[in-house]
Amino acid sequence: MANEIRNKNGSVKTGGENAEGITSAPLKFLFVSWESLSGDLAWRLAQEGQEVRGFIKDEDDQDVYEGFFEKVPRWEDYVDWADIIIFDDVGFGKAADGLRAKGKWVIGGSEYTDRLEEDREFGQEEMKKVGMTVLPHWDFTDYDEALAFIRANPGRYVFKPSGNIMSEQKGILFIGEEESGVDLIEVLEHNKKTWSRKIKKFQLQKYAQGVEVAVGAFFNGSDFIRPINVNFEHKKLFPGEIGPYTGEMGTSMYWNETNEIFRRTLEKMREPLAESDYRGYVDINCIANNNGIYPLEFTCRFGYPTISIQLEGILNPAGEWLAKMARGEQFSLRTKKGFQVGVVVAVPPFPYADKKEYEIYKDSSIVFRKENREGVHLGEVKLVEGDWHLAGVTGYALVVTGSGTTMHEARRMAYNRIDNIILQNKYYRTDIGFRWNTDSDRLQSWGYLY
Repeated sequence: MANEIRNKNGSVKTGGENAEGITSAPLKFLFVSWESLSGDLAWRLAQEGQEVRGFIKDEDDQDVYEGFFEKVPRWEDYVDWADIIIFDDVGFGKAADGLRAKGKWVIGGSEYTDRLEEDREFGQEEMKKVGMTVLPHWDFTDYDEALAFIRANPGRYVFKPSGNIMSEQKGILFIGEEESGVDLIEVLEHNKKTWSRKIKKFQLQKYAQGVEVAVGAFFNGSDFIRPINVNFEHKKLFPGEIGPYTGEMGTSMYWNETNEIFRRTLEKMREPLAESDYRGYVDINCIANNNGIYPLEFTCRFGYPTISIQLEGILNPAGEWLAKMARGEQFSLRTKKGFQVGVVVAVPPFPYADKKEYEIYKDSSIVFRKENREGVHLGEVKLVEGDWHLAGVTGYALVVTGSGTTMHEARRMAYNRIDNIILQNKYYRTDIGFRWNTDSDRLQSWGYLY
C-alpha cells in the first residue's frame, strides 16, 4: 500500500488512501510543543481524517486550538498510542533521539540539529566544515573587548546574540550602518550593562550587502526530499523593513528542483544530517551578492508561518508526506507551479507580551464576510460553537495565504482573502512578496536561481 508504515517491531499502520484510492485506517499523530506553533498543521491532519492529539507546555497557551483537535495534559502518556510523534520546536532533540532509538517514527529534532540552530558559533563552524563560505565573524563574552575590537578594526558589523539563548533574545540584534562602526559602538556602550545580564555570549559578523534569501527542504533521515523551497522572509513589523523584529510577518516562496543557492549551502549538509538521523524541515538563511552566497543561520524545525504557506503549495495530503518522511522513505512532493505568499494577521499587543492589553481582544470572534475560509490558517485561535475566537496571549491571530503563477497573482489572492476577514484592529504588512521583482532580477543576474 502507498501509505503503509512498518515499525521496527514489525507492526504495520496505514493511513490515507492506497494506490486503488481505498481509504485505509487513519494514522495517529502526537504533536509536542513548548508553545502554540504547529496547530495549523495538526488541524490539516485532522481535516484529512487522521487522529490527532497535541500537547502544549506553556500555561498561557492552554486554550489555543481548543475545538480543532484533542489536546492532552502529558505527552509522555501517549507515546505508545502514537504512530508518529512530531516535535515542532528546538529543545526536544534528546527526547527525539531517544524515541527514534526505541523504534518510534519521529519528526523534528535531534541533539545535533538543536545545537545547529541554538548556537550560532557552532552552526557557523559546521557550515565551514562542510565547505560553505561564511562571513568573517568574531565571538565575544565581554562587551568591552568587543568595543575595543571595533575601534581597532573599523567597519560595518552585525551584532548577534549567540550560544544557548532564548529564541526571543535572538531578536536583539543590531545591523550597523556606519562604515566606521561608530553607531554600533554607541549602541554597545549604552546597552552593555543591560545586555550583559541577558546575553552572555554574542557574535560580531562582518556586514554584507545583498539579497536575503533562504533555501530549505524536508529531510527523511538520509537525504533531502525534492523539490526544495526558496523563500524570502519579512521579519520586521512595518512595510519597508521598518520597526522591531517580530520573528516573521510574512513570507513569499516557490519550489524548485535545485539551484545554485542550494548546491552551495544546504545540500552540503546531507551527510551530517543523515548521521544524526534527522527527519523534518531544515532551512538556511543567506545573504547573496555578486561576490558569493553567505549562509547566516540554520532553522532545524518547521518554520512559522512557513509551514502554513508551504501547505498552500503542497498538493500531497499532509498525512501522506509526513508519514513517508517519518519512516525514511525517498519520494518527491507534488507542488503547485508558481508562487505562494503568506501574511501574518495580528492584533495588539503583538509582537509584545502584554496580557492586560490583550484582554481587550481575547475571545473576540473572527468574522468572515463569506464562509469560504480557504487559505486562512490558524494562529492563536480556538473554535467555540462553530465560530473562531482569539486565544492565547500574544495577538498572533491568523496566517493568510495565496498562490498564483506569478508573484503578483499570489499576492492578490492572499490580500483578497484578508479582505474577507472582519477582526477588530487587525494589522498586517501590505508588502509581502513586493520586492520579488528586484530580488529575482539580481539573483538571476548572478546565476543563483538555476
